[in-house]
Amino acid sequence: MPGGTRRGKKPREYVEDGVWPYAVMDELLGARVAQAVARALAEAMERQKISANALAQVSDVNRQVIANVLAGAVWPDLLTVASLEGALGERLWPDHLSWPRDDNGKRAQPLPEKIRRQRDLETVEREERRPHTS
Repeated sequence: MPGGTRRGKKPREYVEDGVWPYAVMDELLGARVAQAVARALAEAMERQKISANALAQVSDVNRQVIANVLAGAVWPDLLTVASLEGALGERLWPDHLSWPRDDNGKRAQPLPEKIRRQRDLETVEREERRPHTS
């Protein structure tokens, strides 16, 4: 495949831990950006109380394409993102160059506070269930 094989996997297949679009991702920047677009799209649709069908009508983006972007099943292209941004009046493309770097030096979108708290709680619960050896 020209340019490597990374596009052979769907963005959601780069999830290392958690649930798309709030998962911890592999270090591939493109997958992290695709997740950020999906997250921003889902949150914008929720804020504006707009369905995929209604958004498809006003954006001229096929409803199934919108569903696939939300699910991490496709790599969203520029025309799709620009059309959705125009219809929603909100930015979906992340400012990924401003993201903090992770432990491997790769840029990672910070998780929303609510998701971070939930993850911390799940980690504590997992640790409490783990058998301890002395």
